[in-house]
Amino acid sequence: MGALIEKEITTPDYYPISLNALVNACNQKSNRDPLMNLDEDLVRDALRSLNQKELAGPADTFDSRVAKYEHRVQEAFNFTRGETALLCELLLRGPQTPGELRSRAERMHHFDDLSQVQSSLQLLMKREPPLVSVLPRQPGTKEARYAQLLSGDVKQLDATSPVAAATSAGAPHTSTITERISLLENEVSELKQEISELNAQLANFRKQFE
Repeated sequence: MGALIEKEITTPDYYPISLNALVNACNQKSNRDPLMNLDEDLVRDALRSLNQKELAGPADTFDSRVAKYEHRVQEAFNFTRGETALLCELLLRGPQTPGELRSRAERMHHFDDLSQVQSSLQLLMKREPPLVSVLPRQPGTKEARYAQLLSGDVKQLDATSPVAAATSAGAPHTSTITERISLLENEVSELKQEISELNAQLANFRKQFE
């Protein structure tokens, strides 16, 4: 469903999409965590399950010989654009901090600041039943992560598991490092822009007294 939402927003001219295109969308190497390698049978089974829940299904396309599929999230939940973008990112990349969500959701919806992200997350958490939950803050981290609940309750990674042990030993996944660098670069760019705007405002203020 996350892949369907993403393709509707980012490539509307090619949406709804065929089963083959959806398989490729699920298995793409960018904007995914974890990376998947699904076949048509698995994706077809997922579509059947989503159709039963009235969350996705075949699209009414009369100009195509190939069956195409679409999500029905808006009909089911009546989301705002921001809520849709955040839920999509949580479906595609798993638990994330508000800062990560703001940066990664930019291609689907622009949030002016973190408070807008927090507000949309709160709306998703207040749904009945809740669609998002906040996870306990991990040791050594400043921000809490949020997770989607459409797939059921989120289970925390066991601190004694090999993956957790590798991470705590200083061996995070390469993609995680790349994403963190990208986030830092975005934050630096935003700070530079804010400083430039403040300098311009200060210059204008000084001119009033010259």
